[in-house]
Amino acid sequence: MSSTRGVDVSIMGRELTIACAEDEREALLRSVDYLDRKMREIRDTGKVVGAEKIAIMAALNITHELLTTDAGGFDIGDFKRRITLMQEQIDAVVGDDQNPLFDRVD
Repeated sequence: MSSTRGVDVSIMGRELTIACAEDEREALLRSVDYLDRKMREIRDTGKVVGAEKIAIMAALNITHELLTTDAGGFDIGDFKRRITLMQEQIDAVVGDDQNPLFDRVD
């Protein structure tokens, strides 16, 4: 079993530490990079203001991409478990009143 440790990441210039199993680190970093790019694309259109709204729009876009992708040979159960784990980690970070991730508007 892989040990869990904090991984420092940056999403739209905001620094976060996310607990992650060592064997999931690279996948987490790829996910963070993808999310960061999606959020920046949305922000750069100028149509959506506020980090929280940008994050919601990015989540909707990514979910749409997932649901419209052919899942041939894909273990959806494992994928759902990973998404649930990521949601729990995100909730833990977003629920922290000391975390400014969604407090600022760029």
